Amino acid sequence: MELRVIEKTDTELRIEIAGEDHTFMNVLKGVLLETDDVAAATYDMNPEQSGGQTEPVLTVKSESSDPLDVLADAAESITDRTGALRDAVKAA
Repeated sequence: MELRVIEKTDTELRIEIAGEDHTFMNVLKGVLLETDDVAAATYDMNPEQSGGQTEPVLTVKSESSDPLDVLADAAESITDRTGALRDAVKAA
């Protein structure tokens, strides 16, 4: 997975996440939207609507936190959740 920051302000981030598809991006967006400080989270993968870009571009808008910190917290949450699922499956 390769990341490329396209635009960043104190409360907004646009970042390309190379090599991912709708499956991962929907999970990431869902976790971000569950976060209290996130005002909006969306992604775009449509090259016709995004000037020919084919890799997903995630946009995160926070209320007050650094959006990179919000993204890192979301990634950690996904790791924790998948770990809990793996443990539950092993125990079944």
